[in-house]
Amino acid sequence: MMSAQYNAVGWFEVATDRPEEARRFYGELFGWTFAGDGPYREITAPGADRPGGGLFDSEGRFPGYAIFYVTVEDVAAALAKAESLGAKAIVPPTTTPDGLVFAQLRDTTGNHFGIFTPPPSA
Repeated sequence: MMSAQYNAVGWFEVATDRPEEARRFYGELFGWTFAGDGPYREITAPGADRPGGGLFDSEGRFPGYAIFYVTVEDVAAALAKAESLGAKAIVPPTTTPDGLVFAQLRDTTGNHFGIFTPPPSA
């Protein structure tokens, strides 16, 4: 795994209940390609050596969104600091099966964004 650049945007995510339409739209607009099976597909931009985002099929469980994720060293510590500055947690710290940790927040002006720590190297 490549080393993380902390406090920089490291990922983006688009959620929709119409994933086929979104894949067609963004694929034609930007030349993005989509890989994976199931409700989450990784997005790779033309010329990129790795995915930079994901498309999530919300299956209508919540409104669609497009957000960015900032890479942080410690999700819990960054969330605590953000809350002390007035942010509100939307999704609490969550660990994926591969060890990635993420949370989603709403900033003091109402914008939805995320933070994450990459999974540990194998």
